[in-house]
Amino acid sequence: MTKRPGAGALLPYLLIAPALFGCLLLLGYPLLRNLLISVQHYGMTELIRGGAGFAGLDNYRRILADPEFWQVTRRTLGWTALNVVLIMLLSTGIALLLRRLGRVLRVLVTSGLVLAWASPVIATTTVFQWLFASRLGVVNWLLVTLGFESYRDYSWFADGPATFTILVVLVVWQSVPFAAITLHSALLTVPEELYESARLDGAGPWRTFRSLTLPILSPVFGLVLCLEVIWVFRCFAQIWAISRGGPDGATTTLPVYAYRIAQSLHRYDLGAAVSTLTVLLLVGVLIAYFRRLLRQEADQ
Repeated sequence: MTKRPGAGALLPYLLIAPALFGCLLLLGYPLLRNLLISVQHYGMTELIRGGAGFAGLDNYRRILADPEFWQVTRRTLGWTALNVVLIMLLSTGIALLLRRLGRVLRVLVTSGLVLAWASPVIATTTVFQWLFASRLGVVNWLLVTLGFESYRDYSWFADGPATFTILVVLVVWQSVPFAAITLHSALLTVPEELYESARLDGAGPWRTFRSLTLPILSPVFGLVLCLEVIWVFRCFAQIWAISRGGPDGATTTLPVYAYRIAQSLHRYDLGAAVSTLTVLLLVGVLIAYFRRLLRQEADQ
């Protein structure tokens, strides 16, 4: 005769039930609604009057047949890879630096990271717009002061590669504090005796990091990497506030592309299709990474 689960066994599930319900409500419903719109004929008329008709996969066929979609997809993958690599390299270096700093300097640097992390996205974006302004910008003033006269009244946001570079710097600036603080917190869990043993065995800084620090931090490192991939891949506010995907589409990524289709052309069905494809592409990238990570763990 089997025993019924007692109240104590059900308590953990009851405690997480509100959080699960909130996730389903805030994340699941918009995702399902977006998927539904993507298989309908849904424009401005349907938005006002209702009565959206079923379109099947026509919206997806139209998007996948558009050469601009594939160009934007390649740009989005390159954008994500460049930002994530810079973020992980800088945050790892800062985390290792924090471990070697004294208490006072460590508190000051950590406080600066927290303040940079806590700054609102739009506020930081506005500061960057001012820094790179053509006439009153600090960057142009500094370059002209240093003797680079060609940068007098230089318009950074009129040039595609320059705008792309500014956006990379902005996103890296906003992302590094979270990753650095998280990795530093993980470093604090590594016993100092392990590093002392490595030094006694003659291991240098690089060998210690590769053979000791990185294997211990690999679970946290992988988690931070996945979070940064998600955050950078869906980055929208900074790009839209600074360039709206321009100039000449040089900074248009998939989220911006979907928004422009939905709002400028009032084709919410096509915008929903692009959004769905963006989610599927992001999930595919993460699955490929997890498979590689699991394969490396199995080989060890």
